[in-house]
Amino acid sequence: MVKYLERINKIIPIHQQVAGFNPAVNRLYPVVIAEGALLSIYDVEEGELSYRFIKDIPSPMPIPAGVRAAFPLEDYGGRIACVVSPDIFDDPGGYVTILHEFVHCYQSESCEEMLKQKLDVANHARSQGDMMWEIQHPFPYSGVMFIRAYERFLTALFEKQHAEIVQARQDLMLYLGLHDFEYLVWQEWKEGFARWVENKLQKKLGLIENLRGIEKPYSRVTFYAGGAAYIDYLNKQTPGLVNHLPYLFQHLALPMTLN
Repeated sequence: MVKYLERINKIIPIHQQVAGFNPAVNRLYPVVIAEGALLSIYDVEEGELSYRFIKDIPSPMPIPAGVRAAFPLEDYGGRIACVVSPDIFDDPGGYVTILHEFVHCYQSESCEEMLKQKLDVANHARSQGDMMWEIQHPFPYSGVMFIRAYERFLTALFEKQHAEIVQARQDLMLYLGLHDFEYLVWQEWKEGFARWVENKLQKKLGLIENLRGIEKPYSRVTFYAGGAAYIDYLNKQTPGLVNHLPYLFQHLALPMTLN
């Protein structure tokens, strides 16, 4: 469906404003519009500054309304792509949301699988044939000790209280155990980093930051907000950390010290 080409190409001047901010948004990725049972693929040639319509393909799976995702397309050479529904263009921050999904494309192409192989929770899920563990891992969101520790962690982050951040992080590690803590770290790294980039771009473009997830009850989205805040804090402690995603992952996974 060529009808979305003009609107997709509006991302080009926005991308030019923010490219160079972080390696994760340096390049353009395929944009796919999911409408009904069809996926319409738009892509940009290397070195060009405009998208073109490539082709329509049947959706390989049911795509929910309002989709905002990044995944590889078997019918397009296995390339990772940003997949969105047409209502993305009705959202004032819709183009930044597309850039958020480009971050996931970058993570996928750079180091995601290598990092995932280091996680016992991911390896265990793979051995059980659970391909949806990133979404449906049974995390104890309603656990009283978790809620107390994560609330203290968030408060300390926003108030920049280093000792409290360290203590709350250590408490989370002790309470959660291996799989649950690995899951928290993975969501912080994958979604928290994308949220961090998104909010920096929102601010750069004069748009409202996305703080969804801070409120209770806690859920997987809480780690998007908490991860973004923690990544911002860590990057101030170690400037440039956000430019090296494997190192960022290590800093999220390892306990901090008071030094």
